[in-house]
Amino acid sequence: MEPISETLIEIEDLHFSFGEKKVFNGINLRIARGKVVAILGVGGSGKSTLLRLIGGQLRPDSGSVKVNGRVVHELDQTELYAMRRQLGVMFQAGGLFSDLSVFDNIAFPMRELTDLPEELIYDLVLMKLHSVGLRGTIDLMPNELSGGMARRVALARAIALDPMLAMYDEPFAGLDPISLNVIAQLIRRLNDALGGTSIVVTYDVSESLKVVDYAYLIHNGVVEAEGESAELLASAEPFVDQFLHARANGPVPFHMKTVPYQADLGIG
Repeated sequence: MEPISETLIEIEDLHFSFGEKKVFNGINLRIARGKVVAILGVGGSGKSTLLRLIGGQLRPDSGSVKVNGRVVHELDQTELYAMRRQLGVMFQAGGLFSDLSVFDNIAFPMRELTDLPEELIYDLVLMKLHSVGLRGTIDLMPNELSGGMARRVALARAIALDPMLAMYDEPFAGLDPISLNVIAQLIRRLNDALGGTSIVVTYDVSESLKVVDYAYLIHNGVVEAEGESAELLASAEPFVDQFLHARANGPVPFHMKTVPYQADLGIG
């Protein structure tokens, strides 16, 4: 048997565009097994798009995305679906099925992707809910949950089948400070307990850097910086310093590039 590579995800010279809009311009990154890795960047930098390329929803213009040693865009449909069975995703807006109870939301991937009996599914759903502190919500509907509770249920569903790779798309968006800290710590603990690998896509710097092993900062279609939290926070590189310390002035402008204001007003 060939030894298992320590690298789970390898992205090489990745180029991708939406029409005329260039998103990635030769991005390179590696994600090691067993680690929690943050993908950071300003809004519109392509963080969520990167997850879609990893999951095979999008195909690169050039370059490659490898998951577990296989190039994703070269997989046929059967192979792609088999790979996706090993992925867990927490969607940007939570993505809970509004007409299903909390129990049925978490049971959904178990029923769709396995032949487990209902008795065992019930026990597993309880286990997942207990891991996120919400066993008491089993009979509630999504509209009966607070924002933080809905995020935790979505997290429980993402790890329902103990995935090889869990991807969290903006898991901290819209949360109060307490719920945000709870979610961040849960991602860390669940990753370690399950022995999996996690990608956290976010623009929340303070909480993500507390719990991740490594981080990549994406800007202008490439990896602008990478490293462990302490290393990045100490960086004097202009973009890294501005982004991580939320500085108003720096290479990232507040105003979108357009014609001069006076021209819009017909002055001068």
